[in-house]
Amino acid sequence: MANDASTVFDLVILGGGSGGYAAALRGAQLGLDVALIEKNKVGGTCLHNGCIPTKALLHAGEIADQARESAEFGVKASFEGIDIAAVHKYKDGVISGLYKGLQGLIASRKVTYVEGEGRLSSPTSVDVNGQRYEGRHILLATGSVPKSLPGLEIDGNRVISSDHALTLDRVPESAIVLGGGVIGVEFASAWKSFGTDVTIVEALPNLVPVEDVNSSKLLERAFRKRGIKFSVGSRFSGVEYTANGVKVSLENGKTFEAELLLVAVGRGPVSQGLGYEEAGVAMDRGYVLVDEYMRTNVPTVSAVGDLVPTLQLAHVGFAEGILVAERLAGLQTVPIDYDGVPRVTYCHPEVASVGITEEKAKELYGADKVVALKYNLGGNGKSRILKTTGEIKLVQVRDGAVVGVHMVGDRMGEQVGEAQLIYNWEALPAEVAQLIHAHPTQNEALGEAHLALAGKPLHSHD
Repeated sequence: MANDASTVFDLVILGGGSGGYAAALRGAQLGLDVALIEKNKVGGTCLHNGCIPTKALLHAGEIADQARESAEFGVKASFEGIDIAAVHKYKDGVISGLYKGLQGLIASRKVTYVEGEGRLSSPTSVDVNGQRYEGRHILLATGSVPKSLPGLEIDGNRVISSDHALTLDRVPESAIVLGGGVIGVEFASAWKSFGTDVTIVEALPNLVPVEDVNSSKLLERAFRKRGIKFSVGSRFSGVEYTANGVKVSLENGKTFEAELLLVAVGRGPVSQGLGYEEAGVAMDRGYVLVDEYMRTNVPTVSAVGDLVPTLQLAHVGFAEGILVAERLAGLQTVPIDYDGVPRVTYCHPEVASVGITEEKAKELYGADKVVALKYNLGGNGKSRILKTTGEIKLVQVRDGAVVGVHMVGDRMGEQVGEAQLIYNWEALPAEVAQLIHAHPTQNEALGEAHLALAGKPLHSHD
């Protein structure tokens, strides 16, 4: 193995997704000499196979729904169908513009970019394309891929992953979505807007099971109204091909038939065969284990993003990558409070949250120490204008700070910014109630909820 290097980089990063490229950009900004190695395209899952393309599909679905429902607003329009090739052109155009911008950023920061499949060859080196890149520190950021279940083979035709769903050349007439988490409900929502007959299968008792139960119930109610079918509380047992598609069986004896099955049971880390264990890096079920500063048990190796067992969110990857770069540059860093990370599921209606659930709060503080308040969006003028329904639920430690904000409704993802400030700055309801929120906005609903929690409700009942 040739050593390309007369220089030893300060930081060699294996993986150019959200966590990897954020570390590269911030590290270079702080004066570190950085090499970034990526086997596909910089931007990783989020830009090319996750956050961005799925949200483009969801927005196209939103436009379709608006066309169908235009008469409710006094607008004469007709819906003629989905041109899936044009939808993909729009989606790919969004991705392309962001990709070019990211490439330009990396070049402008003078990051050494290496395209190829890398492998950790020692605690201070990565081999790629027959060259060895030496680093004083190595950052592992190889991300994740769609998972399946034991014995369930994804064929890319009738049984597909989210990667296949993003490039599907047709709108399926019917689909079964295995998994009612973020990925599953987002695809179910988009496909329903496109005209697909959708059924979600979730083994746990609720859709979006990591969210507050109230949010799950509100989403389920909204999905029923939209005609999205779902089965919860029973595990998948098998799938067989039929003349026209697939037949899915559950352990409770129920069966469902559709044109295709989308397997959306989460994403698993990309770590196998990359030399991590050989270099002595501690692993668990394929994940790289790290401390609160993203350090592995090997002093010269850190890891971030979907590769480590933290929240699988692009913005978490950004934050973890920045934390590593700043730590290596000698800046004082603070561990990430993962409860304080905003979480958004971009289905229709959206589910957004920050902080902890009411159930978790009762575990931590005791049931008698927790106060929960629900503010119905029916009392919010802008939500009425948009014809969206839902709630904002606040979870408070009695006489103390708000420790959870849980929101369901169209565009609630745009309100989670203020919600994360409320949680992370440990705001009291009375402090938020003093702030004047613009009228008429959906943001105003957050203010109204805090007014009510502070004991002085305006557009809501005591």
